[in-house]
Amino acid sequence: MTASFTRMDESTADQWMEIGAQTSANQGRVADSILGLLRSLALITDGFGTDQLTHCLQTATMAERSGADDEIVFAALLHDVGKAISVPNHPAIAAEIIRPYVSPDVYEMIRVHQDFQGRHYYAHFGGNPDARENHREALTPDQWALAETFADEWDQKAFDPGYDTLPLEHFEPLVRRVTAKSMI
Repeated sequence: MTASFTRMDESTADQWMEIGAQTSANQGRVADSILGLLRSLALITDGFGTDQLTHCLQTATMAERSGADDEIVFAALLHDVGKAISVPNHPAIAAEIIRPYVSPDVYEMIRVHQDFQGRHYYAHFGGNPDARENHREALTPDQWALAETFADEWDQKAFDPGYDTLPLEHFEPLVRRVTAKSMI
């Protein structure tokens, strides 16, 4: 069944039940789209020693090897996926992509990750290396600690072409499992 309305204010509950059922049945396309965006990062280096896919894979590998839970590993894998669309606002793009599938703490970790990582490079551009402090009042202590661990222990260290990085295929089941259901 395909909805026949041309305006939402003329729709029926039955039509929305069918739309909801079809959307749910097609939830697998979310993982396919995310995996496609991740693969596209292999084409982006922007002067780094690794492409952005490798960087994301290294970040997720480090998180996993540190004992992070699946939700954090998933977020670590996707933290820079927004760069497939726009580098300047990539944290916001990535955070919104993962938002339906992660807790508010993990969402915030990704949303603020660039300013937290900035401690390690903002000064090279004349920026404030303490930009993470701009988020001090908005984040809970747990969110702050998580963002700090993510940026300082995994993200900023994940540019090593010689690192034993797990392949995307290793993380594909995780992406499919996490995106199979929404937390919202």
